[in-house]
Amino acid sequence: MAKRERSLAGKVVVITGAAQGIGASTATALSRLGAKVVIGDLDQVLAEKTAAELGAEALSLDVTDTKGFTEFLDEVERRVGPIDVLINNAGIMPLAPLDEEDDAATRRLLEINLHAVIHGTREAVKRMRPRGTGHIVNIASMAGKAGFPGAATYCATKHAVVGLSESVHLELHGTGVLVSCVMPAVVRTELASGLGEAKFFKSVQPEDVAQAIVDALRRPKFDVFVPASLDAMGRITRLLPRRLGEGLLRALGGDKILSSATHSSARAEYESRAARSAPAAEKGADS
Repeated sequence: MAKRERSLAGKVVVITGAAQGIGASTATALSRLGAKVVIGDLDQVLAEKTAAELGAEALSLDVTDTKGFTEFLDEVERRVGPIDVLINNAGIMPLAPLDEEDDAATRRLLEINLHAVIHGTREAVKRMRPRGTGHIVNIASMAGKAGFPGAATYCATKHAVVGLSESVHLELHGTGVLVSCVMPAVVRTELASGLGEAKFFKSVQPEDVAQAIVDALRRPKFDVFVPASLDAMGRITRLLPRRLGEGLLRALGGDKILSSATHSSARAEYESRAARSAPAAEKGADS
C-alpha cells in the first residue's frame, strides 16, 4: 500500500543557511505549499530579502555559535510555534588537496558541516521527541558515500553526517520523530563554482534538491539521493572490488569533479566568502 501523502500546510519549518542556494529553493517550495518557513542565515540582509519574497521570516544565525543556535530555535518557537521540521542545510565546500588545506579551513569545515548539524539535530530531538512528532532533514552529499580527491575534509564531514543521521534515525525508531538524509550530486549553486561535469555524474539544480526534500517530507523516507540514479550507481561501485571501483570512478571522470577546481580562479569569490562563514568558531579558536 502506498504511503499516505502528508500535508505540509501550516507546518513550522526551519532551514539553516537558506538565504540562497538549496536552502532558498527549499524555502520557496515549502512556502508555496503553505508551510510557515523560518530562514536562518549568517547573511541577515540577504536572508531578509529572500524571506520577504516568500512571506517567510528570517533571523540571523551563525550555526557555529552553539548557544546562539539554541537561542535562535527558542526564538522561532516563541514567534511561530513548535518546530515541525528542521532542515540542517548550512554548509561550505572549500577545495584543496589535504596537504594544502590550512587548519583554519579544517576547523570551519568541521564546525559548520558537522558540529552544527550534530547540535541542530540534538536540539530538534529534544523539542520533537516529547511531542511525539517532527522531521529532521540533514543535507549531506554523495561525498558522504564516497571519497573525492581535492575535498578530503569535506568528504569526511559528509560521511559523518550520513553516519549521524543513520544512528539518530535508529535511536528515534517508534518515537514519531523522523530523519531524512539528503545526498545530492554536484548542485549548481555558488558552492559549485568552477566545477565541471563528469559522465554519469551529472549536476543538478537547487530546485531539484528542493523537490526531493519536499517529497521526503510528504512521503517520509530516510535515503534521499538527487538524482535518484545515484543510489544505484553507489550500490554498484560498492559491490565491486576496490581496484575496479576506483577504475570505474576514473573512467567516468568522477575523480576530477572536485580536484579539477582546487586552484580555479572561478572559485575565488566563493572561497573568500567561505573563509568568513564561521565567526563564532574563529573567535573561539583565537581565545
